[in-house]
Amino acid sequence: MSNVKITAIRKASYNDLSALYENPIEHTCDVCEGQTWISLNGQKPENLCDSAWESMQWFVQELDAGRGNFYDGWMKNPYSAMISCNDGFRPVSFLIERIEN
Repeated sequence: MSNVKITAIRKASYNDLSALYENPIEHTCDVCEGQTWISLNGQKPENLCDSAWESMQWFVQELDAGRGNFYDGWMKNPYSAMISCNDGFRPVSFLIERIEN
């Protein structure tokens, strides 16, 4: 088993879409670009957004198990993936990469 590093690479905000479709909310995403987490044994790291975890869980667990090369060469590093959370108004892109223990 390997640990998997999760890094928030980019955070977008589509205010025009929010204004058109989203009900006003008081609290939005707390993730900051550059923030990192380590998944141990394919488990959700503490303080990682549940919605983001749902988007990346399969990839993290595959990398943790030593697998990779998703979609036949999609990533330059075959033991990594670039996954975005499923918030259509404020998506965050995460780099997920296997690291050796």
